[in-house]
Amino acid sequence: MKDKLVIFDTTLRDGEQSPGASMTREEKVRIAKALERLKVDVIEAGFPAASDGDFESVQAVANIIKDSTVCGLARALDKDIDRAGDALKGAARARIHTFIATSPIHMQMKLKMQPEQVIEYAVRAVKRARQYTDDVEFSPEDAGRSDEDFLCRILEAVIDAGATTLNIPDTVGYSIPQQFGATIANLIKRIPNSDKAIFSVHCHNDLGLAVANSLSAVMNGARQVECTINGLGERAGNASLEEVVMAVRTRQDVFSCQTTVDTREIVTCSKLVSSITGFPVQPNKAIVGANAFAHESGIHQDGVLKNRETYEIMRAEDVGWSANRMVLGKHSGRNAFKSRLTELGFEFTSEAELNEAFTRFKELADKKHEIFDEDLQALVSEGGLESEDENIKLIALKVCSETGEIPNATVTVQVGHQELTGSSKGGGAVDASLKAIESLVQSNASLELYSVNSINGGTDAQGEVTVRLEKAGRIVNGLGADTDIVIASAKAYINAVNKLKMPEHRQHPQKGDV
Repeated sequence: MKDKLVIFDTTLRDGEQSPGASMTREEKVRIAKALERLKVDVIEAGFPAASDGDFESVQAVANIIKDSTVCGLARALDKDIDRAGDALKGAARARIHTFIATSPIHMQMKLKMQPEQVIEYAVRAVKRARQYTDDVEFSPEDAGRSDEDFLCRILEAVIDAGATTLNIPDTVGYSIPQQFGATIANLIKRIPNSDKAIFSVHCHNDLGLAVANSLSAVMNGARQVECTINGLGERAGNASLEEVVMAVRTRQDVFSCQTTVDTREIVTCSKLVSSITGFPVQPNKAIVGANAFAHESGIHQDGVLKNRETYEIMRAEDVGWSANRMVLGKHSGRNAFKSRLTELGFEFTSEAELNEAFTRFKELADKKHEIFDEDLQALVSEGGLESEDENIKLIALKVCSETGEIPNATVTVQVGHQELTGSSKGGGAVDASLKAIESLVQSNASLELYSVNSINGGTDAQGEVTVRLEKAGRIVNGLGADTDIVIASAKAYINAVNKLKMPEHRQHPQKGDV
């Protein structure tokens, strides 16, 4: 039998560190359930010591996930370890992932510690984590720029202390495949007790090599890969789960290991993460992009029609492209609506919540003839946005746009218990609408990104709009969906402004000094 390759998903932790990609507790639970259906081995649910909200999110995921191991991140500090242990108490299977920096520049400039002190902190953290669980992972942060001799020393020490997984992170995305693979092989060979732990890798995509580095590591003995859905993550992102999994599956002639991931759930999970975070998937993205299995060239089309394998190395059905299509319409009943959402991983906590969602579904069905799974995901996500503690709500929007005239928009919003109405002109219907909203809410934020994506085909398709606002260094994403793109834009802008007005207490795990 081939070795098992453990898939460790950190979408909820490292993926959330993407600027503006923060998720609510309910959203994290929804994604965690999707990851469980995907049969991911380990779900890193968050960094419990970062904030009370992060602690509660990890706790909620730990209490509901039964088939995957739930992991919490902790610096090599007693308070972080204890916080993670408390958050994971309800988990069927729990893991604590602790880390400390090991590169010379990090030890000197960030930690201001000597190498021997770093080893002492690492060993103590692992021993403390073992008081909560037998499944303890240790990461030497910035391993890609760390001295190999020192890595051997600290990794040998933490294995003796009880670490069962050793994760070698390329924290700044500096490595190249041949060199990174050789590093993994050398560590496994040189560390005397390396057979007592699983070696893992966590690669960042700064040079576009995260997946390549991860696969090189696997070919050199790593048996866990840390990755995210859609490659989500800070800066240029992380290794993409779908690419790693399908590379290993497709090239079993090369890899001496295999995963147990249910690849048919990949597309559904990808769309869910994209919808919740507001990070659209580019059309040419491998595996989950809209064009991943499209053929424009006549030669390619002819070849595929004669034999699929002439130009396709995997089936679209195997990653979920056709398996998740069910059409509902205005004549569909409440039970069919509920059943399909349950299959997609959405569960309602009350009849009132179901009735509210079904009402939104009927309203959408009156505008659009056919409702696809993507529409349902957007509908539920929008409902989640509206259910947040939003101080500002869109009441009415009227836009006048005609050839030769400057577009004008009149908007009514509810701010607290007060309704405000304002008007503005702009370069287009969307520009005028957003300017009118800004005149009322006065966020004083700068619009960093405006993106429109069609949720599915047809002129009656819902448009999903993402806006990114920045104010005083804080970045938030807003999301809105509607068959009218101007209304979707207004919803997205208001959603982002509401997020800006909420206090932010979360601490970035990579910025915490030991």
